[in-house]
Amino acid sequence: MSAALKSAGVIRSEWVFQVLARATGAGRSLKAGEYAIPSRASPLTILSDLTAGRTIIRKVTLPEGLTSAMIVRQLQSVSWLTGEVTVPEEGTLLPETYRAERGDTRQSLLDRMRADQQTLLERLWASRKPGLPLATPQEAVILASIVEKETGLRDERRRVAGVFINRLRIGMRLQSDPTVIYAVSRGEPLGRGIRASELASRSPWNTYAYSGLPPTPIANPGRASLEAVLDPLETRELYFVADGSGGHVFAETLEAHNANVARWRQVERAKAAGG
Repeated sequence: MSAALKSAGVIRSEWVFQVLARATGAGRSLKAGEYAIPSRASPLTILSDLTAGRTIIRKVTLPEGLTSAMIVRQLQSVSWLTGEVTVPEEGTLLPETYRAERGDTRQSLLDRMRADQQTLLERLWASRKPGLPLATPQEAVILASIVEKETGLRDERRRVAGVFINRLRIGMRLQSDPTVIYAVSRGEPLGRGIRASELASRSPWNTYAYSGLPPTPIANPGRASLEAVLDPLETRELYFVADGSGGHVFAETLEAHNANVARWRQVERAKAAGG
């Protein structure tokens, strides 16, 4: 280690550093890693940092709503992480900002994401709102992944979850566009609108074609979406549609919903004309 420190210009003399390390006993407990050594730091200060393991802590942010394949691709792009990984099962990871050190393995980060989701899910499931039409924690994750893809607004998630819970209770199809996209591309952006043939496809992920939940999550939901489906807003609303400003407008009846859709179509036409 002294040779590496000398090569990096951190210490002037390997011999002096080695003598100090032996004299203080620090030589037996030096910890490898990435360090930020202050300019003109004394050898004793450097030894203190190396024995205490005051390494540089980096951060990796994995956004909510990514598929497991997308998360793996993002981790593979982080050059200071090491090792190869296979794509985990869909919806088993908790997107967060994670702290890591240079040289940590990508697998260790995936393992932490999986463990963190399990810990959070166990806590939320134990305190869930009574009477939800969700039989298992896995079903909660599936619904949370749909809520995650339907709205990017944190304060809308409980309301969107409430709509889907109401639909599940009465056996009404969820009719969620993101599930159709997942059926077509496993969650990769289509780069176009959904086709009528895709809405009519017999994929089990197509919630226009089948009642109930799809067989798996369609992404990795974040903390807020998991909280939302296990504590949804109590409402009689059954419908929602985009409002043109990043949010949604909600309705209890099909008549009101159709009027909202007509207004949204006007917004779309106005945007197209202005573009």
